[in-house]
Amino acid sequence: MKNSILKSIAFLAIVFFSTNLVSAQKTTQKAVIKTFFHCDHCKECETCGLKFKTEMLKIKGVKMYELDDRAMTFTVYYNTKKTTLQVIKEGIAKLGYDADDVKATSEGIASLDGCCKI
Repeated sequence: MKNSILKSIAFLAIVFFSTNLVSAQKTTQKAVIKTFFHCDHCKECETCGLKFKTEMLKIKGVKMYELDDRAMTFTVYYNTKKTTLQVIKEGIAKLGYDADDVKATSEGIASLDGCCKI
């Protein structure tokens, strides 16, 4: 009797944790955003690149991003319960870079180094 109760508790715990794991995975979304770099070192330059690295992760809900300067894309992993793709694109635009159909803001462009501006 005691053994069957322990088995039932263990089974319920496994079901509970696996359900939570599956639901957590569904909240993470991946998106590829097309952009344009205006010089060869935007990603690496002390002003633009460093600012971009810190500010990108400050966008609420962004978990991780990858920058592909050859393909000129951002691959962004984000929590769909905390943000939307449109909010992320607007955040990238505020940093001075185009994000698909969302154009870089004039304030964002002004904050970039001269060689990184349009």
